[in-house]
Amino acid sequence: MIRPDLDGRVALVTGSAKGLGAALTDSLAECGADVAVHYNTSDDEAREVAATARRHGVETAVVGGDVTDPESVDDLFAAVEADLGSVDVLVNNVGAFAPSHWEAIEWDRWQTVVATNFDGTVLCSKRALGPMREAEWGRIVNVGYASAEKGLVDPKNFPYFVAKAGVLMFTRMLAADTQDDGVTVNAVSPYVVENSDEFPDDAPRGRWATYDDLAQAVRFFCDEDSEYISGENVEVDGGWLPEDV
Repeated sequence: MIRPDLDGRVALVTGSAKGLGAALTDSLAECGADVAVHYNTSDDEAREVAATARRHGVETAVVGGDVTDPESVDDLFAAVEADLGSVDVLVNNVGAFAPSHWEAIEWDRWQTVVATNFDGTVLCSKRALGPMREAEWGRIVNVGYASAEKGLVDPKNFPYFVAKAGVLMFTRMLAADTQDDGVTVNAVSPYVVENSDEFPDDAPRGRWATYDDLAQAVRFFCDEDSEYISGENVEVDGGWLPEDV
């Protein structure tokens, strides 16, 4: 696996108390980064992730906050800065998923899906950018979804697809806007990941994407030698192509 040298860097993965976020946090800690473990409601789980990360010999912080609220985002970044220093690597991983036909989904749930996936990505990136620009170094990696790039629109998951399409548009816009700042902005987009509830019939290669598959792509974007790669989206989907695209 690619192992960028992140010694002396500070990494924040949003939604890192469980699942993919926890795995990505540990992967960055393995590369030497001090890591902030972010949670919204899963305090105990976040502390367990931090304890695991410390086995790599790095410093950790556990920070809570709602990524859809600007004041909460500012507070959680301030907490990271107080404990570890400015965020050098930001992975925007938080995102609710609520499969339901677009006409049937409750409006509050619709807003939660869009806000956590899209608004949270924008707010956290905006807050991280100031210190990154000042340091003339930064890595932002957004977690997308493979169907958003392929143009698939499923009525059952429409708000999620809309939010992830927005994440990819934001990724490319922000890459262009930071091209002279020493900051790269990229996206990693899986199809179906190992924590999924159902295994689809069309899953390529006969398996889910593992957390390690996604960590490989995130690590690549964080590498010092990847400084000229920005505005890109790597689909970690095994070559998946739905029949109706």
